[in-house]
Parts: sequence; C-alpha cells; structure tokens
Amino acid sequence: MTGSTAPTAPEARGPGRDQGPTRADRSGPRLADLRRRVSPGALPRWTLRRRLVALVVTLVAVVAVAMGTVTTLALRASLVGQLDDRIQAAHGRAVMEAGPDRTVGGGIGDGTDGEEDVLRRAPGPGGVDLPGQGPGTVHVVAEPGADPAAVSALYYTDDGESHVLSESATATLLALPTDDTVRSVHLDGAGAYRALATLSPGGDVVVTAMPTDAVTATLTPYVAMVVVVALLAVLAAAAVGLVLVRRELRPLTRVAATAARVARLPLDRGEVVLADRVPAADTDTATEVGQVGAALNRLLGHVEGALAARHASESQVRQFVADASHELRTPLASIRGYAELVRRLPDDLPPEALVAMGRVESESRRMTGLVEDMLLLARLDAGRPLDTEPVDVVELAVDAVADAHAAGPDHRWSLDLSGLTGPAAGGPATGGPDTGADLDLDAAGALVVGDDHRLRQVLANLLSNARLHTPPGTAVTVRVAHDGPDVRLDVADDGPGIPADLRSRLFERFVRGDASRNRASGSTGLGLSIAHAVVTAHGGTLAVTPTAGGGTTFTVRLPAAVAGAGPDVRRPVPLGA
Repeated sequence: MTGSTAPTAPEARGPGRDQGPTRADRSGPRLADLRRRVSPGALPRWTLRRRLVALVVTLVAVVAVAMGTVTTLALRASLVGQLDDRIQAAHGRAVMEAGPDRTVGGGIGDGTDGEEDVLRRAPGPGGVDLPGQGPGTVHVVAEPGADPAAVSALYYTDDGESHVLSESATATLLALPTDDTVRSVHLDGAGAYRALATLSPGGDVVVTAMPTDAVTATLTPYVAMVVVVALLAVLAAAAVGLVLVRRELRPLTRVAATAARVARLPLDRGEVVLADRVPAADTDTATEVGQVGAALNRLLGHVEGALAARHASESQVRQFVADASHELRTPLASIRGYAELVRRLPDDLPPEALVAMGRVESESRRMTGLVEDMLLLARLDAGRPLDTEPVDVVELAVDAVADAHAAGPDHRWSLDLSGLTGPAAGGPATGGPDTGADLDLDAAGALVVGDDHRLRQVLANLLSNARLHTPPGTAVTVRVAHDGPDVRLDVADDGPGIPADLRSRLFERFVRGDASRNRASGSTGLGLSIAHAVVTAHGGTLAVTPTAGGGTTFTVRLPAAVAGAGPDVRRPVPLGA
C-alpha cells in the first residue's frame, strides 16, 4: 500500500512561491547582523553618569545647531529681501529711463581688442545710464532676441561711474524670464547676483542685477559667531552636566556602596549581623534613588531575619548532634565491651552466636566512629579553637604514606617532594616494602601552624578515600610543595575519577560516590566533610580537580608558618612500612 505524505512548506504555499528566497529571507542575515551590532552588549559599557552627561551634551548640541541653522536662514532671508527691495527700486528707475524713444544698443564703441576681463571699461557707453546707483549694480536694455554683442549693458563701480558688462554676462542676464521675479544668477567671473528682468512700456527687455557680496559679508561672521557660541554652549553643558549629574547620583553611589559592603560579608556560615543600612537621607521615597535605598533596607532586614532564623536552627541541630553523639559514646562502648566479653567465652556459645557477637562488635565500632565524626563536625561548626603548634607537613605526608601502604598494599603509593625549595628537594620517593630510605626533613620541611592531630586526620581521610574508592593497582601520589605564601599538599590518583556532577557537592555531609567510585567499604560519607572543615578551620582551602590523564587530585593549601616560629618538630622519619 502506498502512503502519502503532506506537502512541504514551499509546496503548500502554491505554485510559483518557491522560486527563491523571499525578501524577508534575503534581509534576514542583514537584520541579524544589525541586531548584533546594536545589541546592548555590543554598545560601550558606559556608566550611568557618562550616559546622562552624553545625553545632555547631545541635546544641547542638537538645539544649538537647530537654533543656529534657523537664525542663519532667517537672517539670510531678511538680507536677501532687503537686496530684492533695492533691486526693485533700481529696476523701476531703469524702466522709466528705457522709454519708447530710448536708443538701445548704441554707443558701445570698438571694445577692448580681445580683453577677457568680465567687467571692462567702455569708451562712452550708451543705453541706460543712471548715476547714483550702488556699486556693482548692472543694467541691461535690449530688444527681445537681440544679439548680446550689440546690447548696451552697464554696471557701476565704487566710484559711481558706469561701465560696459562683458558679452557672456550680458547673455546670461538676457536669458532670464521677464516675469517680474527676482532670481539668483551667477555671472561668469563676477560671482553671485540677484537679477530682475521685465519688459519696458516700449517693449524692450530691461534687466537689473545687484551682487550678493553684502549678504555674504554679513552672513559669514554671523555663522562663525554661531559656531563659536554653540561650541561654548556644548562645553558649558558638559561641565555643568557633569557636576549636576555627579551630585544627583551621589545617593545612588552610597546605596551601591552599602550593597557592596554587604556582598563582601560571609553569609554562608555562622551568625551574620547585617549592620549596614542605606542612610536615612537616601531613603526618601519621593525620589527614584530613595525608593531604591528604601527597598534595599527592607531587603537587608528580611535577609538578616532569615539568616538569624537559619543560625538559630543550625545551632539547635549542632547542639542536638553534639549532645546525642556525646550521650551515645558510653552505651556504644558498653555494647562493644560486652560483645568482646562474650566472644572470649567460645565454649559456652554456639558458633552462630559467636558470629553474631562479632558482627555486633564490628558494627558498634563503626557506629562509634560515626558518632566521633559527628561530634568533631559539631565542634568545628561551633568554631571551637584548635590546638596551634608548628607542624611539618612533610612529616605528616611521610607517616600517612607509610600507614596507607600498610593498609592498602595492593595500591602503589609514592611521595613527591620535588616542589619543595631546598637541597633535599628531588624526585618522587616511592613507598613500598623494600623502601627504608631516610628523608632529611630538616632540609625538606614545610611548616604550618595548626593542630597536628587534625591535620594528620585530613591526610588519613584523603588517602583512605583514594584506597577505598579506586581499584587495586591504582597509583596514588602525595606531593608536598611550596606555593607562594602557602604550603600545597596534593593527593593524586590515576583511578576512574569522580563524575563532574558529584565533584560540586563532594564535601557535603553524607555524600557518597556512585558506581564509578566503588562503595564496598560502608563509609559514612563524612570523611571528606571533616577534611574540608579542618582545613577551613586552619585558614586553608581544599579543592578537587580531575587528574591529567585520568583520576582525581585533592589539593590542600595551608598558610605557611613564619620562619623560626615555635619549637623545631622535624625529625628523620623512614619512608615505607
């Protein structure tokens, strides 16, 4: 049976619709590129103060340019209107002079024999001659369609005398429409003019023109003055705007400073007191900044209340755990003691009872360890002070590697001191049954100040974690090195590693590894939590990272002790079991 399928989108649109990309398809990449270019993240990351000042300066600049343009155009229109009025008056006198009896085109003379000046002196011109005209005023009188070369065209210079206009300029003027409208023309070699052409009562073409030099001479300094004033206005707006914006945003700066101080507080542990608040002067709800300040104060109040409730709850839980752990120690010790006592009488009990007593003893021992761990965590959470004495991390590492080899001979244990600064710093020393070399700890020491017993517990927990959660044959390396002001201790293995989702919560309490970190030992899930708490109590850090090439690396950083502090606790210790 043949099945049918629905038409694709182009087919469903009808014939002729799939002949190529639509306009939207073609413009899509361009629009996407434009959006990327104008997206907020692509714009310069200016502060609010800079943006406000830039906005004010831009607004003042736009207003100054608009006002300058409008006033310049208005002044030019006024000047041109005045010039046109003078042209109209002069043109009226020229029309009256060019009456029906006026001889047109006579008296030009022989010319200037090839002289190419646009304005040239005539040897006694005829035509319209109106003494008293302004400098540069031009009068042309001609019959309609007359040859410009035979036309009397006069202009007046600064001395008030009339002169003959050049042939090309005369032709330009005679080409104007005789519609009683003043127009702008450009005369070759003479520049810009305003001209008026009409017909006289006798039917002659009468043209009057005046130069626009006076208009230009007035507008040029005015435009320069407008530009200077606009620049000064922009600079003044920038200076005044910067001062005003800075003053107006000062409350917002204080609000941000309050938030920054609160953000630097350690809010994740212990009792937190949020004493910082936005000043009352910056919490006026009549202003936008005051609304932000008031809202921040309310938020800080709610957060402080929530943190206080959390601290009270945690304190109750810690106290309960500490009390319960303390109270459980005695009954657990009794259970284990009675179980040991019963097992010492094998003749009075059947084999099954002896096995059961053995299980009771082992489980009570494990339960005792769990109680001790919980009691230790409760003490660390309560912030109880630890013992402080100079402790040599190299000595701790040597002892821990030796103990780990004895507890897990199926693993390969090694100690690497190559990162230490000193004459004893060399390659890795492998701890094994045949190793009995002594390390000169006086030359290869790494002193810290802390609790020797607790730091040994940290190393023991890390090595126990590597032994219990990696398969036999895994290589585990303990490295001690100086790292700036710290002493760094690495416990690295080449085992199966820890999943990334588990690493982020590895130091939480009662967290166990999944199948990739085999859990056949029945661990309580508190070992790494205790190690992290002890290191933190010493002012250090404990981190976990993947080992290059596979595996896991735990890195402990502790502040190095000041040289010469406390008694010398270093001594030669044999490496290995």
